[in-house]
Amino acid sequence: MYSATGRAVIAGAAVAALGLLAAATPASANSGHTVTITVMASSDIHGNALNWDYYKNAEFDDSAHNDVGLAKVSTMVKQIRADRGAGHTLLFDSGDTIQGTPLDYYYAKVEPITQTGETHPMAKAMNAIGYDAVTLGNHEFNYGLPLLAAWVKQMKAPVLGANAVSAKTGLPAYLPFVIKTMKVTGEKPIKVGVLGLTNPGIAIWDKANVEGKLRFLDLVDTAKKWVPVIRSLGADVVLVTAHAGDNGLSSYGTDLPVENAAALVAQKVPGIDAVLFGHAHNDVPQRFVTNEVTGKQVLLTEPSKWGQRLSVVDFTLAKQRGAWTVTGKSSTTLNTNTVPEDPAIVALMKDQHDKTVGYVNRVIAQSKEQLSAAESPYKDTPILDYIQKVQTDLVSKAVAGTPDASLPVLSIAAPFSRTAVFPAGPVSVRDMAGLYVYDNTLLGVKMTGAQIKDYLEYSAKYFAQVAPGAPIDLATLTNAAGTPDYNYDQLSGVTYDVDIAKPVGQRIVNLSYQGTPVAADQQFVVAVNNYRQSGGGGFPHVSTAPVVYNAQVEIRQALIEYATASGTIDPATFAEANWKLVRDGVPVF
Repeated sequence: MYSATGRAVIAGAAVAALGLLAAATPASANSGHTVTITVMASSDIHGNALNWDYYKNAEFDDSAHNDVGLAKVSTMVKQIRADRGAGHTLLFDSGDTIQGTPLDYYYAKVEPITQTGETHPMAKAMNAIGYDAVTLGNHEFNYGLPLLAAWVKQMKAPVLGANAVSAKTGLPAYLPFVIKTMKVTGEKPIKVGVLGLTNPGIAIWDKANVEGKLRFLDLVDTAKKWVPVIRSLGADVVLVTAHAGDNGLSSYGTDLPVENAAALVAQKVPGIDAVLFGHAHNDVPQRFVTNEVTGKQVLLTEPSKWGQRLSVVDFTLAKQRGAWTVTGKSSTTLNTNTVPEDPAIVALMKDQHDKTVGYVNRVIAQSKEQLSAAESPYKDTPILDYIQKVQTDLVSKAVAGTPDASLPVLSIAAPFSRTAVFPAGPVSVRDMAGLYVYDNTLLGVKMTGAQIKDYLEYSAKYFAQVAPGAPIDLATLTNAAGTPDYNYDQLSGVTYDVDIAKPVGQRIVNLSYQGTPVAADQQFVVAVNNYRQSGGGGFPHVSTAPVVYNAQVEIRQALIEYATASGTIDPATFAEANWKLVRDGVPVF
C-alpha cells in the first residue's frame, strides 16, 4: 500500500525527516545581508499536460481565453528561473494531478501504468520541469492506492501528505515534509521547509479505496505537530502546501475535519510564513491572514486550476543575530496564456498525447439525432435520460434474483456538462466522456418515498425562487446560493414537478410512481454514483441508505460499453420527460 518513501516515514518519521535536507543551487547574498528567494506554485493540474481539450478535440479555449497545461507552466517557470536565478527559486504543487482528463484516464484504466510499467505522463512532465515537491490532492486517490503508489515511485520530487496516516498504526503513509537547502555565497545557507497537507474529504469521496487502510487527520492539528519539527531542524522559511480551500467550510457534515482549512492553518498554527493552497480552483494572487498566536501576517495564494495560473511568491530574508529571518513577502498569480508552450514538454508528451487522442476519437455508436446537454440544468433532456437508462438497467439486472428484485429502480443523474453533445451520426468515446466527465462508480441504495422527497427538495435549492408571471432569466435561474451544476440531481423512474415559485424545502409537487402518489414508506432501489452515496454534496439520507449493489463499475465506462454493444443511440428507446419546472402548477417552459 505504501511507497518506499512512505515506509521510510512509517519506520520513524522524525528520523527520516533528518535525511530530507536537499541541496539546491547556490544563491547570492545581496548587499546588506539580504536575500530574495522566489517560490512558484501550481495546483489542480488535473491531467492537463498540454494546452488541449480532449473533449472538443481542439486547443483549449474558454470565454476568458485561458490556456491550460504543464507545457505552459514550464515556459513560465523557465522564464522566472532565468530572471531570478535558478538557485533563488523553488517550485511546488498543491495536488490533484493524476485525474481529470482522458490522458490521465488512459494511463490509469486503458493502459494502466501498474501493468505496463510505463512512466505516467504527469510524472514524466513534472520530472522534466523539475518540481521540488508535490502534495497529494483528493483526486490522487480516485484510481486506487496501487496506481497512486506507482506514480509516487515514478516522481523525482517528494510527494507529501502529512495528514494521510496508516489506519492501523497512525503513522504517516507518505512523507510529511521536505526541507530544501539553498546555498548563499559567503553566507549561511537558507533552509526552506515545506509541509504537505491533503484533504480529509478523501475518506468520504474515495471510501472504497481507502477505508480500513488510511485515515485523514485534521489539517490544523497536523500542522501544529509538524511545523515545530520543521523549525527545530533549522528551517528559516516554513511553507505549507495544502490541498484545501480557504473559506473554512466543508461540503460534507461535521463528522470529518474541515475540508477548506487553508486559512485556518495560517490563523491558528504559529511559525508558518505562507500557505500555498489549491482544491477550490480559485485565482487568489495574494491574501494575508493574521496568526492569532503571534500576530504575524501569513501569506496565502492559490493559482486557479489546470495550469491556467502560476503563483509566484517572493520572500526577502535578512541576517539577524546570525540567522536568516523573513522580513518581507509578496505574491501574485501569472496567467499562462501570456507564454507559448514549452516545446520540450510538448515533444515529451507527444506519444502519450497522440495515443489518448486516438482513443477518445474512436467511434462507438451512431446516434439517430443530435442530443445536447445545453438545457439539462433546467429541462429534462434525452441526453441525461441516456445516463439514467444505463444506470437503471445495470442496477435492475444486479438486483434480479435478490430480495429487492420486486422494488422499483430509480436513477439519479446531474448535468455535469452544459456543452456535451451527441452529434447526429457517429458518436465517439470523446462524446461520451464529455457527457460524463467524472470517474464515478455506480451503486444501488434502498430509500423510502419520504427520503426521496427530502432528497429532491434538497436538490431543488439549485433554483432561484421566481414569482409566477415574472420573467425567466436563464442567467440567474440556476446555481442559487452557489450550488454547482453537478449538485443538481434529477431523478428518473418517478414523475414530479419542481415549483420554483415556492421557497426551498417546499418545491417538490406531484411526486408519483406509475401514476400513483409516492407513499412515505414506499421502498425503492436508487442508482447513484459513489460521490453522492459517500456524502459528496451533503444530500440527505443517501449516505446512510442500505447499499444493495456496488460492483465498482465505472459509470463512464458503462456508458461507453452500452453504446458499443447496441451500436445505436435512439432517444425513442430511453427519453422520457418525467420532471419539469412549474410556478403554481404552470410549466415554466
